[in-house]
Amino acid sequence: MGKHACLFGKNALVTGSQTGMSQVQEAMCSSLAQAGASVVVEPFNGECSRAEIARLKAIAERRGCDMVVGVGGGKALDTAKAVACDIGGGMVMVPTIASSDAPCSAVSIVYSSEHVYEESRFHPRNPDLVLVDTAVCARAPVRFMIAGMGDALSTWFEADACNRASRKNCVGGGPGPGGITMTALALAKLCYETLREYGVQAKEAAARGAVTPAVDKIVEANTLLSGLGFESAGLAAAHSIYNGFSILHGKHGMYHGEVVAFGTLVQLVLEGRSDRELGEVIGFCASVGLPYTLAQMNLDDVAAEELMAVAKKACAPNESVHNMSFPVTPQMLCDAVIAADALGQARRRS
Repeated sequence: MGKHACLFGKNALVTGSQTGMSQVQEAMCSSLAQAGASVVVEPFNGECSRAEIARLKAIAERRGCDMVVGVGGGKALDTAKAVACDIGGGMVMVPTIASSDAPCSAVSIVYSSEHVYEESRFHPRNPDLVLVDTAVCARAPVRFMIAGMGDALSTWFEADACNRASRKNCVGGGPGPGGITMTALALAKLCYETLREYGVQAKEAAARGAVTPAVDKIVEANTLLSGLGFESAGLAAAHSIYNGFSILHGKHGMYHGEVVAFGTLVQLVLEGRSDRELGEVIGFCASVGLPYTLAQMNLDDVAAEELMAVAKKACAPNESVHNMSFPVTPQMLCDAVIAADALGQARRRS
């Protein structure tokens, strides 16, 4: 840690979740100290909110920190990225779970204190260093890795949708004459192929705390491939659907990637994809334990007006659902949610 992180600063604000810090704090801070860095440890309060970003920024400035080290899952890392950019310091990510593509991306997803999505804050740069110990990730509850696969599942389908519509990517890059770059699409496609080939193996190994080549590959897919893929190719309906469902977070209590997985299925229905493609995605979700029905997201009793509220939020003016190649209305999205849920229910009955 010290060898690599000290290339980007000498006075580190280290912040992260209690669980994540308990896994790596002692070794990490010792390594930083041995490399000649001073360390200020400040616990993360659990939500990537404007208030928490401002609080940590004030501490970093008061203590003269020139580097921010984020430890834990997506919310802690997103907060650390925002603070690092606000103070102009080094940005170091130490994910302790493989639950999302937050470690590599140049965006922070900001929520209210009630966990309702507020904004995606895009930063002028990506993290300087992402240090991942797959043994730490494998020791975490396996549900986190599964959720990461759900987040990564959307990467190819959202990239493909953006390419078909000739949309700009997440950092404002315009598509070339042939659409999104071949590199971006190749990364996104490799992400999906890696999930299908190694997802079940990785799940079973990680459930037992074992590190195998499959675990390494899925950690890479969940973090690096997904992160590079969505930034370079763009987001579409699946992530907007997640943002819409954030208004029901107190009811469903699901992780980001779990909802994104269901959102991917909804996007495929919205696009009119084939039975084969829908079956392939539902089959993958079933094989690794991702939700593909509303009931699996604790929303079997969701009211029609609640679904419409979800759809309206997902279709807000700045949402990525508008990167689809056709206009999407709340009614269309609501119908796609109902139809996706019906397909999932049919699979569970079969």
